[in-house]
Amino acid sequence: MRWRKVEGPTHVEDRRRRGAAAGGAAVGGLGILGLLAALLFGGGGGGGFDVNDIFGQLSTQQAPAGEDLSTAPDPDAELVDFMTFLDVDIQETWTQVFASANRTYNPATFVLFTGQTQSACGGATAAIGPHYCSLDSNVYLDLEFFSTLQQRFGAAGDFAQAYVVAHEYAHHVQNELGVMPQVQQLQRTASTEDRNELSVRQELQADCLAGVWAHSAAANLEPGDIEEALTAAAAVGDDRVQQTTQGYVNPHTFTHGTSAQRVKWFNRGFESGDPNQCDTFSGGI
Repeated sequence: MRWRKVEGPTHVEDRRRRGAAAGGAAVGGLGILGLLAALLFGGGGGGGFDVNDIFGQLSTQQAPAGEDLSTAPDPDAELVDFMTFLDVDIQETWTQVFASANRTYNPATFVLFTGQTQSACGGATAAIGPHYCSLDSNVYLDLEFFSTLQQRFGAAGDFAQAYVVAHEYAHHVQNELGVMPQVQQLQRTASTEDRNELSVRQELQADCLAGVWAHSAAANLEPGDIEEALTAAAAVGDDRVQQTTQGYVNPHTFTHGTSAQRVKWFNRGFESGDPNQCDTFSGGI
């Protein structure tokens, strides 16, 4: 992907160079590292609300506490610059999309950390993987996740990384639109099976919305970029992750969708460039 170093203010908060205590669990992420420690990323359709209507109006090691590493060379400086570019590009895209529907987009904060950090959702840890916390509107990422994505799941390349980040910002879009709060409300009284299906539909919608951003970034794409994103989407399918990490697949525990579903919905967003095509809550998925 062609990108440039960003000059000026961004919504990136870099906590990697200092230690921070962690609390409990966080929510709404890709989930690979979560399944390496437990399971991966975070009913019938509809469930009392119509997502189509919503879119019609328009988803390592921690430094010891107190140790300041700010004067040491940063081995991930270029990767941080790329993450900063993605923060600006993705959020500018959604600002424009919301504005075209006479809505206001409130930016998320992109928190980079090492090992663990504080979160309004009870704490953010590397074991959870990239994730979004709806309580503080922050996206959380430990950069070591990309090494796991490449080494264990075979998903390499800068656009594989971009897909991961775009998916997490898509959760923020869902939160801004009211999709995420409604899903959470429905899940409180749903059966385990219906809770999981709602989660799958929410995650697939985030994949589709990530594809919508990729469509907007088409002018900056290079040969092989979309293949990198599709490889990453397939790598984080519940079936692929379960087979890789535990040696068998249990569809009843899926919370993010199969590899084929994730690829399908990312492609739908990328090919259409239209968030209205991302209604995963009506009909089959």
